[in-house]
Amino acid sequence: MKRNQFIHYSLPAVLAALVFSFGCSTAYYGAMEKEGIHKRDILVDRVEDARDAQTDAQEQFKDALEQFGTVVKIEDIDLKEAHDTLNAEYEASQKAAENVSNRIDQVTSVAEDLFVEWEGELKLYKNKDLRRASAEKLKTTRTRYQQMLASMQRAEKSMEPILSTFQDNVLFLKHNLNAQAIGSLRAEFSNLKVEIERLIQSMNEAIDTSNKFIAELSQ
Repeated sequence: MKRNQFIHYSLPAVLAALVFSFGCSTAYYGAMEKEGIHKRDILVDRVEDARDAQTDAQEQFKDALEQFGTVVKIEDIDLKEAHDTLNAEYEASQKAAENVSNRIDQVTSVAEDLFVEWEGELKLYKNKDLRRASAEKLKTTRTRYQQMLASMQRAEKSMEPILSTFQDNVLFLKHNLNAQAIGSLRAEFSNLKVEIERLIQSMNEAIDTSNKFIAELSQ
């Protein structure tokens, strides 16, 4: 199929998907507002969900590190059992990381809609002083949000190398069920411990920033 033909046939489908997505969002916000729940409230809820997802991820990565340490310290360990244990921890860690990413996406979605709405409503003010005060509040809120989002994304990004290290070691153990494989894991353990400690610190900063943003937005 020629490139221009692909564009011709795919563009309507893409536009339809965007319209459907926008329509769903509009209907969702409309239904929530009828219940007295506005975008600001939804944003607070989603930031709380993202914060909680990061807390859960912290615990999961700690558990994974603990299991990793246990495996490499045991002499004459059953190698298949060791692989199964570490693979289960890797999969759980991957799932926790995906949950964090999904929650952050949900935060950005409603935040963008909130700020667009807020900017549009500034034009409705008749009182210049009130408009100016609202505009300043919007500017401050957006700045705080960007700081929080950057902190969340740093923590999110710090999970990637840890997951890669986990995956590499689980695969190596799977393909080399022998003492050499355990020796390789022992060599990786110290580096992995340092990476997870950095992750935990990064997530603590993101959680703290999220709590401050929630407190400010809830005022």
